[in-house]
Amino acid sequence: MISRIRRINAFIRLGQFISDPANEETIAEWVAGAKSRNNWFTPANVRLSLNAIAGQYMNEERLQAWAAAYPEPAQSCKIGVVMAGNIPAVGFHDALCVLISGHTLLAKPSSDDPLLIRALLTQLTEIEPEFKDYIQFVERLNDSDAYIATGSDNTARYFHYYFAKKPNIIRKNRTSVAALTGGETREELRALATDILQYFGLGCRNVSKVFVPSGYDFTGFYQAIEEMADDYVNHHKYFNNYEYNKSIYLVNRIAHSDNGFLLATESEALVSPISVLHYQHYDSVEELKALLRESEEKIQCVVAKPELHLPEALPFGSAQAPGLSDYADGIDTMAFLSNMD
Repeated sequence: MISRIRRINAFIRLGQFISDPANEETIAEWVAGAKSRNNWFTPANVRLSLNAIAGQYMNEERLQAWAAAYPEPAQSCKIGVVMAGNIPAVGFHDALCVLISGHTLLAKPSSDDPLLIRALLTQLTEIEPEFKDYIQFVERLNDSDAYIATGSDNTARYFHYYFAKKPNIIRKNRTSVAALTGGETREELRALATDILQYFGLGCRNVSKVFVPSGYDFTGFYQAIEEMADDYVNHHKYFNNYEYNKSIYLVNRIAHSDNGFLLATESEALVSPISVLHYQHYDSVEELKALLRESEEKIQCVVAKPELHLPEALPFGSAQAPGLSDYADGIDTMAFLSNMD
């Protein structure tokens, strides 16, 4: 087994590789390749994801402290990972966890993101050649000793059926929400829009619903995000969704607000379509907390101002900047991997 310090150092050097302007030609090839396979993966969003990976996951001090919190597993196992592909390189954190734990990664990348994950892990093996024996890209996961799978609520049922006989982490649909007081500044509302719209709202950490005080007026919110229009009006896949959803609301006479690229409509549903923000009114902080508790198993994270005193709420603008310990579905992946025997 590769020593833990060598494993950690390899990832630190991968982060340095991504951040080094001298490697711009290679990074540009990764960006272009990702975009060619998935039109949602704009160059700006791919670079955003890569920079977040380098900054959040491969910071030397953070990575060493995070890894030190977990014991080495008793033996190296083969971990089959079914990766998501909703945002660029979203499966990288699972790969990082498996490899830092000392296990062998059997990776099944999403058909929506087959190139970026492969590029990152191939570069890792160039930095640390011994990783070549610990990274395999596979179509079938029959040889796995344990599984980590991310998908929809529907695919989760299949995963539970096929992977039930071995240790597993199976993730379902989650989304994120925000809670407003009505007293947010323009800067806070602009940051909230980032939580909503970054990666076109396709991630589980994207805010798809806001809880607002009764009588809330969206005018100030829309004014705060006017400057974002071009990024969304000029992206044909996103704007096609916007026009489709707008037509549905108009035909069915569903009340909604509209600024030309983001629709807002009242709904109790947590998950909203692309280009749509759901909202729900509350009359007291106690009612708000009760509404959040009712849906806590479907919520990945909450963004809100500290004055609402919501447990573990994040500041506006930080939803799509997870750290190493911000595990999907709140399941500690490293603890799972460290206890393999």
